[in-house]
Amino acid sequence: MTLGNSMLIPVLPLLRKELHITSFQTSLLITVYSVVAIVLIPIAGYLSDKFGRKKVMIPSLIIAGLGGLLCGTAAWFAGTWTFTIILIGRFIQGIGAAGAAPIVMPLVGDMFKQESDVSSALGMIETSNTFGKVASPILGSLLALWAWYVVFLSIPVLSLLSVVLVMLLIKAPAQESSGGNGKQLRFKEFLSSLVQIAHQEGRWLSAIFTIGVVAMFVLFGVLFYLSDVLEGLFDIHGVWKGVLLAIPLSALCLSSYITGRIIGENKPRMKWLGVGGLALLTISMAGIAWFGLNPLWLLFVWVGLGGIGIGVALPCMDALITEGIEKQQRGTVTSVYSSMRFIGVAAGPPAVSLSMIWSAAGTFWAMGGISAAALLVALLAIKPKSGA
Repeated sequence: MTLGNSMLIPVLPLLRKELHITSFQTSLLITVYSVVAIVLIPIAGYLSDKFGRKKVMIPSLIIAGLGGLLCGTAAWFAGTWTFTIILIGRFIQGIGAAGAAPIVMPLVGDMFKQESDVSSALGMIETSNTFGKVASPILGSLLALWAWYVVFLSIPVLSLLSVVLVMLLIKAPAQESSGGNGKQLRFKEFLSSLVQIAHQEGRWLSAIFTIGVVAMFVLFGVLFYLSDVLEGLFDIHGVWKGVLLAIPLSALCLSSYITGRIIGENKPRMKWLGVGGLALLTISMAGIAWFGLNPLWLLFVWVGLGGIGIGVALPCMDALITEGIEKQQRGTVTSVYSSMRFIGVAAGPPAVSLSMIWSAAGTFWAMGGISAAALLVALLAIKPKSGA
């Protein structure tokens, strides 16, 4: 599901040329996918709490595949309407995405009883998510060597593979469909319970939501910026561009894996590692703003440090929110968190495309300021009890 969005990043300049559209229009291919997911993810989370995780995930994967198929075939029949049809296909793909990847977090919470096992598994999930981002620029660039629409046609193949794997390999807990308490809450009762959670836990939950938004906003904003700059400023295209984009994502992937392994059940450790990750992200954005885009190796040192920062912060936030919510509300609450992360994904590329009228320094000072604000939120609002 990560590939479904991230594979487009290195291909966006090619799409802009082939479809004769603007940079802002190309950014909408990321945004429309993410906006519909923002709206539907909480609903999918509620449905997964009520009816079961797999019963939501499998139809959603099929819908995502159909959306990708429409995008990939648009150039064959749509003519001058190709871009519009692709946007519609991305909208459908976003519907499917809403009920697929975001349901993984509560499912992991259902499948493991020990908090240390949950933390480790969530670290693996975040690593897998990031590995998709690592592979995506290289895979997207390779597929685009054939034709730009092949990137979209790969989505049905990946979705079908995922459906088969979910059906055959995931053994959901028997109590899954009852939310873990043997009783299905009606929607009105469920909303009431969520209001109570918001009242009791709203301070730290809103902090984690904010951090999720900022991390994804900066990540996808920087990737969008780099994809454009590597071609326009450094004349780096194709697979080599994909390899360079994979460098900071590889750092993110490795740091996610290591963080998931070391946080265990220690919630204070989760907070302070998260704070450290956000501090590193802030420093990296400020470094790019201060030193500029040249030389290229230094630019990627700074971007790599930012990737490590995000890779450290996100597994900590995942574990805090998954382990801090009761099982019967876990699907919806973690899905709201996933929805917040998609806000960052949706906003990052168009915001950066509009900011390109500024200097590079202005763009990265702004992202550094946003990262610093998330750091402050983490310091002040997340207050886990020692040993809890």
